[in-house]
Amino acid sequence: MKRLTLPLSDSDIKDLKAGETVLLSGTMLTGRDAAHKRLYELVEKGEKLPIDIKGELIYYVGPAPAKPGFAVGPAGPTSSYRMDKYAPTLLDLGLKGMIGKGARNQDVIDAIVRNGCVYFACVGGAAALIAKSIKKEEILCYEDLGTEAIRRYTVEDFPCIVAIDSYGNNAYTEGQKDYCRE
Repeated sequence: MKRLTLPLSDSDIKDLKAGETVLLSGTMLTGRDAAHKRLYELVEKGEKLPIDIKGELIYYVGPAPAKPGFAVGPAGPTSSYRMDKYAPTLLDLGLKGMIGKGARNQDVIDAIVRNGCVYFACVGGAAALIAKSIKKEEILCYEDLGTEAIRRYTVEDFPCIVAIDSYGNNAYTEGQKDYCRE
């Protein structure tokens, strides 16, 4: 298992291989469908984004309210395909990676390769466990979206898997080959 510090460097990303497990520590952004739609619409209008996404990782999550002693409540990943329309544009603008669950479409995979980025997957159903890795949260923008607001998380040993590496290798398709009969 690799331990990496955020933000990720280009060399960190190039060294990652689909299927590897990693523990991330540092800071990352969060956002889901509604926030991505707003960012995308600003880009389409040629307007400035309310946050700097260059070099950042974004976690597709809408956390539940925090219990005493925790920075956030259960914070499991949402289905990434819901951001597929917006992800290539954000990757082209400097976003370095995404964390979610599930497969991505070919446009997203092409943008990952084109920009030397990475897509991590988290285990769905492990929201309470994942929340233990989140040490601090700060709302950055779109507070009116509630759980879908864009936040900055400070994380320690945040567990995930390299789902699609910067070369386009895809754990969702490659991993199945080990279990398929010929």
